Amino acid sequence: MKKELLEITSQTRALLQDLEVLGLHELLGPVQEVDPRHLPPCPLDVTGIDRGGRVLCRQETLDEIRAELEDCRRCALCKGRKNIVFGVGNPHARVVFVGEAPGREEDERGEPFVGEAGRLLDRILFAMGLSRAEVYICNVEKCRPPQNRDPRPEEIAACEPYLRRQLAAISPQVIVALGRFAVQTLVGNQSPLGRLRGRWHEYQGIALMPTYHPAYLLRNPVGKREVWDDMKQVLKRLRDA
Repeated sequence: MKKELLEITSQTRALLQDLEVLGLHELLGPVQEVDPRHLPPCPLDVTGIDRGGRVLCRQETLDEIRAELEDCRRCALCKGRKNIVFGVGNPHARVVFVGEAPGREEDERGEPFVGEAGRLLDRILFAMGLSRAEVYICNVEKCRPPQNRDPRPEEIAACEPYLRRQLAAISPQVIVALGRFAVQTLVGNQSPLGRLRGRWHEYQGIALMPTYHPAYLLRNPVGKREVWDDMKQVLKRLRDA
């Protein structure tokens, strides 16, 4: 589908260019206004706008992505979950926080970061002058791994396309990746988190700051200073944007 739409868009653009060169663009007549809500969602990496500024498709919404995930059976985690943990917050947030996978409380409530680690994240947000209502929070994995074990590669592979679509729908200015699995998935680098955090990276054209997961900070409070250094960089990036 994505390849076909790209080819159609390219062919349409070439046709319009040829008509303009021939001086026949007036034959196209006036462009009728189209309600963007009635247009199909654009595949990833397709702008959906032709050379003449005509909108061919629209950005999909978080609700559409969530609906597609209902009753998901794309990996074995579906067998033990109580709820899909999709994400919460502002659908137009300037900054998105991406964790690793839901825990027990998240699985019970269907909401990310509601346990002890989530309460620590709330305090980090408060120190930044932000709230949950202003940001968006989600995980790489949408279902809880048994006994909170580490996510497996095949599970990440099943969920990552939906995370990518979430981020494309929100189009934030900054992504904060929390923890090793979120960082390595988004950065595309298997280096240790200690080597990746504290430096700006990029994900699909969006500025990405890797840092430690709040659960790690509960076990290693000395890491809070490093996380705060990372968050100060995020705040500066948002102020300068």
